Amino acid sequence: MFSGSIPALVTPFRDGAFDAPAFARLVDWQIKEGTSALVPCGTTGESPTLGFDEHYQVIDTCLEAAAGRVPVIAGCGSNDTATAIRHMRHAQAAGAAAALVVAPYYNKPTQAGMLAHFAALADACDLPIVVYNVPGRTVADISAETMCRLAEMPTVVAIKDASGDLARVTVHRAGAGTDFCQLSGNDDLWLPHAVMGGAGCISVTANVAPRLCADFAAACAADEWTRARSLHDRLFALHQAMFSDASPAPVKYALSRVHDWFSPEVRLPIIPASEASRAAVDAALSAAGVI
Repeated sequence: MFSGSIPALVTPFRDGAFDAPAFARLVDWQIKEGTSALVPCGTTGESPTLGFDEHYQVIDTCLEAAAGRVPVIAGCGSNDTATAIRHMRHAQAAGAAAALVVAPYYNKPTQAGMLAHFAALADACDLPIVVYNVPGRTVADISAETMCRLAEMPTVVAIKDASGDLARVTVHRAGAGTDFCQLSGNDDLWLPHAVMGGAGCISVTANVAPRLCADFAAACAADEWTRARSLHDRLFALHQAMFSDASPAPVKYALSRVHDWFSPEVRLPIIPASEASRAAVDAALSAAGVI
């Protein structure tokens, strides 16, 4: 259902408020640079700091700016099942193509609890679901066995896997079928994930280097692995720099270096990128030829 370079979009702020005009410009630029789908209100979008009204304004602004040119996968995850359902229903009514739903964080549900959570979402709303497994943030890991069971639900159409366990690509393909959409959740592992059968990446780096990431995705899709490796090497320092400080501070700083209309402002508890992080970002942008 989804493939290619899919940025987990940052949410621009200015003077403490959502900067809708900057976000619309970001969306338009992304599409013109070859991005294949968009994810508003993910972790990189600082979704835990968004109130309900803001959350829905970000989704609605993304959909309006995209204007049907690419699919929008709206971030709808929560550690409260009822809240996730509320988010999904809004996203569906607004016209999103799917919901990105992270494993319930902090609560640390059992595998049976994971199954019950996603089953409740699927029962309450028929919007397609992209399951997001990122145990480094949520603590709760969706096991490969559980993921294959989730894939049996008709509306569970894809996984964004940031477990770091590349063997799961093969395990998921064997258990969920070759048509089940697997997306990397780690930029630095995008190349091996693609070699093993992944369809693309929900990316942080693509926020700031969308054309390079789109070209890399196209090379992978065409089995042009020499070119893909060359682009991977060109992007690798940037992948690392995006996490040289608490995300999304580095990528917001990077975007402020690329576009004078983009503010690097973040919301607490995230603070602006450190001097060392900014230096790493500057060096990586230069090495990649972005600036």
